[in-house]
Amino acid sequence: MRNRTLLFVLICASTVAAQSRRTLSLDDLARFKDVRDAQCSPDGKTVAYDMSQIDVKNDRAGNSHIWMIGYDGSGNRQVTSSDQSENSPRWSPDGKYLAFTSTRPGPARGNQIWLLPLNGGEALQLTDIKGRIQSYEWSPDGKRIAIVIGDPDPNNPDPDANDTPAANGGRGGRGPAPKPIVIDRYHYKQDVQGYLLSGRHSFIYLFDLATKKSERLTTQTKWDEGAPSWSPDGKWIAFSSNHVADPDRDPGGQLYIAEAKPGSTEKEITPMDVHAGGGRGGRAEWSPDGKWLVFMAGEDKKWGAYSQEHIAIVPADGSAAPTLVKAAMDMDRGFNSPRWTSDGKAIIAYVTDDRSHYPVRIPVSGGAAEPLMSKPVVVNFSSSAGACTVVTSGNDTQHAEIYALDNWRLRQLTHANDEVMADLELGKTEEVSFKASDGNEVHGLLTYPVGYQAGTKVPLLLRIHGGPKGQDAHGFSFETQFFAAHGYAVLRMNYRGSDGRGSKYQKAIAADWGDLEVKDLEAGVNGAIAMGVADPERLGVGGWSYGGILTDYMIASDPRFKAATSGAGTAFTVSFYGTDQYIIQYDNEIGPPWTKQGWDTYVKISYPFLHADRIKTPTIFFGGEQDFNVPVQGGQQMYQALRSLGIDTQLIIYPGEHHGISRPSFVRDRYERYLAWYDKYLMHKNTTPASTSARER
Repeated sequence: MRNRTLLFVLICASTVAAQSRRTLSLDDLARFKDVRDAQCSPDGKTVAYDMSQIDVKNDRAGNSHIWMIGYDGSGNRQVTSSDQSENSPRWSPDGKYLAFTSTRPGPARGNQIWLLPLNGGEALQLTDIKGRIQSYEWSPDGKRIAIVIGDPDPNNPDPDANDTPAANGGRGGRGPAPKPIVIDRYHYKQDVQGYLLSGRHSFIYLFDLATKKSERLTTQTKWDEGAPSWSPDGKWIAFSSNHVADPDRDPGGQLYIAEAKPGSTEKEITPMDVHAGGGRGGRAEWSPDGKWLVFMAGEDKKWGAYSQEHIAIVPADGSAAPTLVKAAMDMDRGFNSPRWTSDGKAIIAYVTDDRSHYPVRIPVSGGAAEPLMSKPVVVNFSSSAGACTVVTSGNDTQHAEIYALDNWRLRQLTHANDEVMADLELGKTEEVSFKASDGNEVHGLLTYPVGYQAGTKVPLLLRIHGGPKGQDAHGFSFETQFFAAHGYAVLRMNYRGSDGRGSKYQKAIAADWGDLEVKDLEAGVNGAIAMGVADPERLGVGGWSYGGILTDYMIASDPRFKAATSGAGTAFTVSFYGTDQYIIQYDNEIGPPWTKQGWDTYVKISYPFLHADRIKTPTIFFGGEQDFNVPVQGGQQMYQALRSLGIDTQLIIYPGEHHGISRPSFVRDRYERYLAWYDKYLMHKNTTPASTSARER
């Protein structure tokens, strides 16, 4: 009887707790904390990581600070604090110091490396670097640090100086006029980085802790260097560089090694057609015996937007050509973060596989790859040392946290978001699979509105991921749960071109944008209607970047959508030639516009703009004023077309923002506008029916 009473009390308590939960709101944006870059200490007993949170008061993404926690989950504590961020924690090999980067005030200005003694005392500024620190790595003996430093901007050598138009002598300013921007490169612009100027490079420097001096590793001055990796004995450094005649035209790279002393001459380890370190390649990793390197090899530049990286190994002395690891090739999936096992007989890498991401053991000398975790799961490698392996992981209803991997089982270390997650009632997410009109099987995720009652038809939002190289996976999505909290079912489909379904699946849309993707997305919408979930009279669509491009394709192809939100999309694609950062893709995938094949392709893939008269869907367009990735002109063109045609439309431009909107007030504003637009057209039955017919292909 006592056990029954206890069970009844527990059930009642659980019911009350569930009833007291609330739906997610925009105020929760500032409550979530991002934990990342977890680093195991050399003895494997402690994990350092950085954590950030939105700063509402100052309207900025928020400062990041360094924290530590025991590998057993004990002793979680903050170890740095300032008005500026601290990032990239890295342990000294003896575990006595923790290095990090920060722009906090010190003897030298700008982003510098700082050193925190763990036996007590304040952090001290270690470097006095004039350029841009891109990455750094301790030597095995802890006496030196390899630092990748980018040349400073000659137009703004002091990144902390006032760079307002008035300070630089711009229009109405009193100071000297800014220098003209001289462009002479093939690939001359990149989002956030801005204009890419000739003569500016990134090189590897060796910083000596005893003398506090830094010297160049190599003597070459023509090519960028990056991703340094020390050999186990500390005598060599492997790194990536691209020594082709014009790296702008062939953005792959090669592996090199150099003796770990200033003024060394680099030795090429991989030939120029291997494309080492491209895409998500990261740095090369040495085998425990120092005889081999494992790295990620990309594909030919014509597949740049759809490349699937492969695991390759090569003798560290360059005595033989690199080889692709067959067990990984047989999986036909994209990998990242390869690491050798302690015996050097296998490689642990992380695979992107159909809505999941997880570790795989890959034998080097024959045999099949072995998944180390069961799907569905999303796990991203962070670091390992001895028995310590830490990753970040989350799921459909759990914000990402740092976890330990014990025998390939997740054990949660940080609980930064437990409090906010415990408050929330979230929408249920399930995997879905549908057949497209041409027979392709397309997979996705369907999230139900909070409190959904089976058999009820509700408004559906088709939210389309960007890329196209990417996938919607089982990770926490604020956007999805925000819409679910307001009564919407949210459908996310991994259309052809997405990651996680193999090389052929990814490359199927090359130079044919808006065809197969539309078929796949249509299959998802039709499937959600057939399930009895989606109300066919209340369909909305939206996305950002390639998701914005596909949104425009969808509303030009399907008259059923009653509302759309399109962010950072293109319009008349040929008009982007030379105005964005994708010149390599245009020339090699589509073709130059002065060729017939190129021109015909540009016209074909521009049909939402060239046939804007087919669009009847009220659509709101968004863009960042300083977006060099997909310039705001695409949204401007589509907005102007619909405005000219008398379709209800708006154009929202966020001042000073790049491709990713980062200012918290703008992030909130965008969500508010999304919801208001969808509510206006989808939260009632009497929407105006569209009369146009679907696009003929």
